[in-house]
Amino acid sequence: MTRRQNPFLAILLPRLWPASRPELRTRVLVALVFLIAAKLINVCVPYFFKRAIDLLQHGGIVPAGTTVDAAGVAVGTVLLLVLAYGAARVGAQGFGELRDAVFAKVAQAAIRNLAIEVFRHLHALSLRFHLERQTGGLSRVIERGTKGIEFVLRFMTFNILPTLVEIAMVGGILWWLYSWSFAAITVGTIVGYIVFTLAITEWRTKYRRQMNDEDQRANTRAIDSLLNYETVKYFTNEEHEARRYDEAMERYEYAAVKSQTTLALLNIGQGVIIAVGLIGVMSLAVIGVRDGSMTIGDIVMVNAYLIQLYLPLNFLGFAYREIRQGMIDMEQMFRLLDVPQEVLDTPGAPDLAVPAGEVVFDDVHFAYDPRREILKGVSFRIAPGEKVAVVGASGAGKSTLSRLLYRFYDITGGSITIDGQDIRTVNQLSLRRVIGIVPQDTVLFNDTIAYNIRYGRVGATDAEIDEAARLAQLDGLIARLPDGYNTMVGERGLKLSGGEKQRVAIARALLKQPKVMVFDEATSALDTHTEREIQDALGRAAEGCTTLVIAHRLSTVVDADEIIVLDQGRIAERGRHHALLAQDGLYAALWRKQQEAQQAGAPLISERPNAKPQAVSVK
Repeated sequence: MTRRQNPFLAILLPRLWPASRPELRTRVLVALVFLIAAKLINVCVPYFFKRAIDLLQHGGIVPAGTTVDAAGVAVGTVLLLVLAYGAARVGAQGFGELRDAVFAKVAQAAIRNLAIEVFRHLHALSLRFHLERQTGGLSRVIERGTKGIEFVLRFMTFNILPTLVEIAMVGGILWWLYSWSFAAITVGTIVGYIVFTLAITEWRTKYRRQMNDEDQRANTRAIDSLLNYETVKYFTNEEHEARRYDEAMERYEYAAVKSQTTLALLNIGQGVIIAVGLIGVMSLAVIGVRDGSMTIGDIVMVNAYLIQLYLPLNFLGFAYREIRQGMIDMEQMFRLLDVPQEVLDTPGAPDLAVPAGEVVFDDVHFAYDPRREILKGVSFRIAPGEKVAVVGASGAGKSTLSRLLYRFYDITGGSITIDGQDIRTVNQLSLRRVIGIVPQDTVLFNDTIAYNIRYGRVGATDAEIDEAARLAQLDGLIARLPDGYNTMVGERGLKLSGGEKQRVAIARALLKQPKVMVFDEATSALDTHTEREIQDALGRAAEGCTTLVIAHRLSTVVDADEIIVLDQGRIAERGRHHALLAQDGLYAALWRKQQEAQQAGAPLISERPNAKPQAVSVK
């Protein structure tokens, strides 16, 4: 049975009784003691009230001609019962609050534990999952799932269990004090109430699921549209985006109306069942008073018990609905925990040892989709400290090389080794710690420039951050900014130009001090002047590193120890710059095309079909 099929039992219960946290187990036991104490005191409340009523009925109040002393005794007794009645109510509430306070740490620890488990699992999933996900929908799934966990824990522990305990106590008291018929009607009413509530709630579940689906779809469309705000404006598609969003919200509206109207039906049915039970029990009590087997105080006590029972029972229906809806909200989040990790470490995988930094691709085959192979037997070697560049047309598989080197995917054939160690046999974390990368599409965290640079090595000093920024030619920009390193870069770094974002990424990679450096079109968003400056800095920073450069601008790789030309997943040409020009093949043709474009003053055509020129200044 998967956790998704039985999420409460499989996921929540072990966290409410964690083997590794004895102090939390102690809190659970103490909370149970307080729960039982609260209910024991609570069932005494109607009894004290009954005794006071009976005393009043049989002359507890001073009749005419009664002495002051005798009257004082009678009134005092009634007042003591009233005092006991009030104290019992306060005691029941107090123990209930103590139960909630003691158990709160257990519940919040369970929520925190589950949240971090989902968070870690998402980061452990493959790149394929994250490329196919819908960020808006995923964030809403996690948000609703976390709230669902809180609902379930709160209502199960603070409402369902206490109500069930009280039902058992009241049923036993009515049977013991009066007759089985009182208990039978009470229990029968409760059973009918629960069966009706469960049946109608299960029927209503489909509308809740539909609400969730449409809410997720609407949220996905909204976030996707807002993230692509500029594109929407470029093509004046504001109304188109509004219509798409409204379509999802219209379907959500339909499901929400159905949910609300069926809720009204549920509430009416529950009210009828409770009323029938009250009428039945109170009729028996009236007959008992007529026959002399019960007093007015007994009627008051029975009525108090029923009200005391049916009020939480009425809330039980609400609690069950919330729990059921919470379980639905949790369902999709728990599915995330059942998504398998595509790339796994072998048990006991050792850390990668990199004394030199030799990288070897040996007959590497790979396909994102089995029906279309991307790399078809690629083999090359990067000696320690050397620089190898990979160029080629869009879709040739260049950027796939960096993803495979990071082991975001496992290759389907051949091997990739670093210093003779197959990267599939070592720990993934140790592998990624020794590789630095400047990707072609730089996305920054919505934080300061300093935070984004320090992300390369979170324990770095301010002086080391300054040096990394200087090597990346970022120090001049920082000096011009009013807030310097504390400048916020905005969501995905949108407050910076493309060139500035890329220089932050370069500084971040340099700060990591890796053994192997990957530049995936690292200067693609820079102007020619800045590019030359950064190329010199990168050359100095890459000294002692094994460097893989994936490039479109051939002018940036003329000094490479070897240039590899990929064509449709295969190595078509390889060699140094001048040797490749002499071959007059694919590389030479691409070189001539770029030179002609540069001489004509036209921008180089980017390999990425949707790329656009970037300004190098703070927006």
